[in-house]
Amino acid sequence: MTVGAPAAPGDEPRWIALPPGLLKVRRLMLVVWLGLLTLAAGLGPGLLAGPGWAAFALLPLAVTVWGWVMLERNWRSWRYAERSDDLLISRGVLWRQETVVPYGRMQLVEVTSGPVERHFGLASVQLHTAAAATDATIPGLVPAEAERLRDRLTELGEARSAGL
Repeated sequence: MTVGAPAAPGDEPRWIALPPGLLKVRRLMLVVWLGLLTLAAGLGPGLLAGPGWAAFALLPLAVTVWGWVMLERNWRSWRYAERSDDLLISRGVLWRQETVVPYGRMQLVEVTSGPVERHFGLASVQLHTAAAATDATIPGLVPAEAERLRDRLTELGEARSAGL
């Protein structure tokens, strides 16, 4: 994970990757939910219709293996960069999406952490702007980084919106 000062106006942005804890949490959730589905798909038909029907458990098991690989690709695609006038958030494997949030347009910056995120020491930063379509989220940050980012974005947002 690269952490540093925001890039100068003419420089390339310094991208910051998400910590590996987010990948661990997402994989755990995948295994728990699809593991339960695999058991249900195997035990239900196996007990009711015969052992041959337990092969239905292979479908959720295959989805679990595929999801394991796809979650890592998705996790690697997430990154953000602080520039002098705006925040960039990039994500997506097949369909790349890059969100640019000008500091002066930010109305609210929240740090949230649900029970699973708290258990694994993660938090998310959510940015709210005047246009609902440009609200952005950075998931899976270490709480200290999430709070630092919230404070910095709030400070920059107040400085940039003072002239409006």
